[in-house]
Amino acid sequence: MTLEILTPDKKVFEGEVTAVTVPGTMGSFQILRDHAPIISTLEDGPVIIKSKTGDETFTIKGGVVEVLKNKIIVLAEGVA
Repeated sequence: MTLEILTPDKKVFEGEVTAVTVPGTMGSFQILRDHAPIISTLEDGPVIIKSKTGDETFTIKGGVVEVLKNKIIVLAEGVA
């Protein structure tokens, strides 16, 4: 899967991932390969990225996530 994390200022992350956990408005949820298409609002909190090279975490300040055909786009209002 590919993941992009974007803010109004810059691209924070782009790369291949095996799993992503995002802070959804109704609670955190994990996105794995072949996840159903979804658009969800996000709360302030951690985006946890798992990849073959290890784990990485970014703390975002709200936003939106879109998942479609193994491409994940996180549009965050900001990154702490």
